[in-house]
Amino acid sequence: MYAHLSLPRIRFLIATCIAMFSSTVVSAEPVSFRRDVAPLLLTHCVACHGPKKAEGGYRVDTFAQVTSAGDSTSPGFTAKDLETSESFRRMVSQDKDERMPKDGEPLPKEVIAVFENWIKEGANFDGPDPKTPLASYIPAPTHPAAPEKYARPIPVTAVALSPDGSELLVGGYHEVTVWSPVDGKLLRRIGGVGQRVFAITMSPDGKTMAVASGAPGQQGEVRVLEIASGNLVRALALSSDVVFDVVYSPSGDRIATASADGMIRVFETSSGNEQLTISSHSDWVFAVAFSSDGSKLASASRDKTAKAYDAATGNLLITYSNHQNPVRGVLFHPDGSEVFSSAADNKVQRWKIADANRTGERGAGGEVYKLVASGDSFVAPSADKKVRRYITAELKDVREYQGASDAVLAAAWHEPSKRVVGGCFDGRVFVWNADDGQIVTQFDAAPGYAPSP
Repeated sequence: MYAHLSLPRIRFLIATCIAMFSSTVVSAEPVSFRRDVAPLLLTHCVACHGPKKAEGGYRVDTFAQVTSAGDSTSPGFTAKDLETSESFRRMVSQDKDERMPKDGEPLPKEVIAVFENWIKEGANFDGPDPKTPLASYIPAPTHPAAPEKYARPIPVTAVALSPDGSELLVGGYHEVTVWSPVDGKLLRRIGGVGQRVFAITMSPDGKTMAVASGAPGQQGEVRVLEIASGNLVRALALSSDVVFDVVYSPSGDRIATASADGMIRVFETSSGNEQLTISSHSDWVFAVAFSSDGSKLASASRDKTAKAYDAATGNLLITYSNHQNPVRGVLFHPDGSEVFSSAADNKVQRWKIADANRTGERGAGGEVYKLVASGDSFVAPSADKKVRRYITAELKDVREYQGASDAVLAAAWHEPSKRVVGGCFDGRVFVWNADDGQIVTQFDAAPGYAPSP
C-alpha cells in the first residue's frame, strides 16, 4: 500500500504515528508559544540554530525565523500541518543522520507533544512581535533546587562582600551561598538562580543584589534579589546564553548586563524596563562598567576589544584593540576620561577614551580576569594564583595576595572592612587582610562537601 511513496516519506509517516501514540493527552488549555514553545526552542535548539551558529541556514531565535525555511524549501513549522513542518519532521525522524538535535539524544516524548499540539492548534503566536528575540519575553524559568550536599567543589566564578562586609556571597550551583568572612562558616543559602553564577553585584543603597547566571548555550538571566531575605524582586536580561556580568549605575537607577550572546543591555532598576541594547561586539561580552558619574559605559569582550559608550544613547565612543587577546575586565579611571582593561595577554592596561592611546600597563603571570574597585583602589584576580591590588588613580601596585593553589577566577575588595576575597578554579575561597596580605580564612565553597582523608 506504500509502494507509491518515497522512503523518506514512509519514514516520516511511521515516525509521526509513533509520536502521536506516545504524545500526552492534549490539554484543555491551548499551547502558548511564549510560555510553552519558546523556552523549549531556547533549551534544545538555539545552540545549533541561533545567531552565532545557524546549521542548515535555519534559526530559531525569533518567531519569524522559527516559521521560516532554512536551506531547505520547507518552513520549520507550518500551522496545522505536521508533514510539511520540517523541524518537527526532523525531531521525530528515526534516521539518526537527519534527526534533531543532531548528534544528541532524541527529544523527550513530552517535549515532542508540546510541538505537535502547538502545530495542530495552528502554530499560534502570543509574543509581542514576531521579530523580537524569544529570550526577551519568555517567562523567567523556575530553576531546580541546589544540591543538598555537593559531591565535589565547583569553580568559583563570582564572589562579593555584603555592603557592611559581614557576609561573603559566593556563586554556587543554582544558588548563592553566604559565608562568614571571618571564619568561613556557612550562614545561609539563596536558591532559585541559574545553573552557574558569574557575577554578584550589590546595589548602591545596600538593599538589593543583582546575580548574573545561566546555562552555557541554553539560557541566561539576571535576578535582582533582596540582600537580607534573598527574595526575588525581578528577573532581567533573559537571553539564549549566559550572562557574564551585571553592574548598577552609581546612582542605582540603572542596571547594565554583559552576555555571551554579544549584547550589552541596560535596564531601569525601578521598573525592569529595557532602555538600551548595544550590539557593538562580535563575540561574548565578559564585563561591563559605568563611569563614576554614570555618563559612560565600558565593556570587555572575547573579540579582543574593549569599548566605551555614551550611557544615555549607547553610541560607541571608542574601541581599544591593543590587548590582541580576549579582554576579561574593564573599569573606569576616577576622572572618567580613561579606562582600565584586563585580558588574556596577562596584563592590566590603562588607556584614553579620547584616542585609545595606552597610558599605563601592569603585568601578571597569567590571564587577568574581572576588575573590582572599592575606595581608592581595585583588585585583579589572575590565573597565576594571585590577586593584585592597585591604586586606581595611578595604576600603582599596592600588594599581592597569595596562597591559592589554583587560578583565581573572581575577586572582591571591601575597603571599609579591609578584606580581599579570591574565588578559585578548584572551588576554594580565600579571604585576606588587605593591609598585610595575611590569610584570614579559607574554605571549600561547597555545602556538605567532605574531602577524602
